[in-house]
Amino acid sequence: MTVEKGEVLASFTVRRVHADEWQSIRELRLEALRDPIAHLAYLERLEDALQRPDSYWRDQAQTAAAGTAVGKFVAVDDHGELAGTVTALVTAPGEPDYIGETSPHLRGALVGVYVRPAQRGGGVLQALVSETEAWLQEIGVQQVRLHVNEHNVRAQGAYRKCGYVDTGMRVEMIDGVNHEMVRAFADDATA
Repeated sequence: MTVEKGEVLASFTVRRVHADEWQSIRELRLEALRDPIAHLAYLERLEDALQRPDSYWRDQAQTAAAGTAVGKFVAVDDHGELAGTVTALVTAPGEPDYIGETSPHLRGALVGVYVRPAQRGGGVLQALVSETEAWLQEIGVQQVRLHVNEHNVRAQGAYRKCGYVDTGMRVEMIDGVNHEMVRAFADDATA
């Protein structure tokens, strides 16, 4: 995939993360948690992430690289550097999801979304979300949702550009009130 931003032309490959990329995943997550609006975007805090042992990051990468419960997708630039990431969590019918809600349907949720500042606005997020959604559809998810802090206007706009619609539902989380946004893959999709 080729993504244009301003005068710069860069190529990106969007794919599922590899288990051996745990160090790059850790670096990207720590960078995300240092973002000036991280307190509005992530439920995890930098101080906690810095305390996690290497084994935690290895396990996270291994889990996200295989199976159908978690899928982490990355945008990799021409130099092999990660430009961004999206994680999809899949919850089985009747099981509580990441906010404790249950559904009679297979559910998908996008979490841990981050694109490096230099890559924002050039289509990297859309490519990441598209690849993640394709994987979710392959495993039978008909609707994906996410939650975004009411003050994180930048993210709300980016998700609208990706086809997400605010449901009007609000969820109180440790970072404050969050808007639920969804995207259905089929006309008859239900939450």
